Amino acid sequence: MGPLDIKRVMAALPHRYPMLLVDRVEELVIDQRITAIKAVSMNEEFFQGHFPGRPIMPGVLQVEALAQAAGVLAVESLGLAGSGKLVYFMSIDGVKFRKPVEPGVLLKLEVEFVQKRSRVCKFAGKATLNGEVATECEFTAMIADPPSE
Repeated sequence: MGPLDIKRVMAALPHRYPMLLVDRVEELVIDQRITAIKAVSMNEEFFQGHFPGRPIMPGVLQVEALAQAAGVLAVESLGLAGSGKLVYFMSIDGVKFRKPVEPGVLLKLEVEFVQKRSRVCKFAGKATLNGEVATECEFTAMIADPPSE
């Protein structure tokens, strides 16, 4: 599957500003992998306090961006778009932060399925800057029904 614009990303994910951390999808191979982009801008609210004079994207948000890319992969692969189903973190393993992510970069998010079941999926992901790994981890997510009102 080719590129997905922000409208298609927003159709797959429930996240909205300021927590939507995937700006576009460059490539999505159903049941296999996704390559997405997060444009890191100085306008991000977290840069006001992390850190004044030395803005760095928090590591937890880098992992969240990878998880959101995985969410798009899972929703598209499992045919869940428009179903209201949510993709929740269950575990995060082996996280390594190798390079600081500063404003003004395009953070490339690469995630692949390690294991896929109907309700639980395992992923391996890495975030890169110009081909250099900034963050890498493995994580597990659960597909859940939307909250009842």
